[in-house]
Amino acid sequence: QVQLVESGGGLAQAGGSLRLSCAASGQSFSSYAMAWFRQAPGKDREFVGGVSRSGITSYIDSAKGRFTISRDNAKKMVWLQMNSLKPEDTAVYFCAARPFTVVVTTTSGYNYWGQGTQVTVSS
Repeated sequence: QVQLVESGGGLAQAGGSLRLSCAASGQSFSSYAMAWFRQAPGKDREFVGGVSRSGITSYIDSAKGRFTISRDNAKKMVWLQMNSLKPEDTAVYFCAARPFTVVVTTTSGYNYWGQGTQVTVSS
């Protein structure tokens, strides 16, 4: 069982940066693949990127080169560093965990979710 709490959202200008944090509690955090999803108003929740148990990262095309995901198993933390933000990045961002080695891009593949944190990017 894992509990996830996101933080770090807020308002940023286009071209700016934000760093989202996801704090996990519970056992065996290192056994989980972790991911970030986002959901804009009126849209489905979409995969942004993830990090596998072994530290391999993957991203959607629109995030490549702008976003970086990292994890620290000792601290039970995952971060999403977002640079060069665009208005279309505006969404609620969710941290998610699955007790498997690799990341998947579907919401149904994740067992645990945080409550989300709002990111708003102004033009």
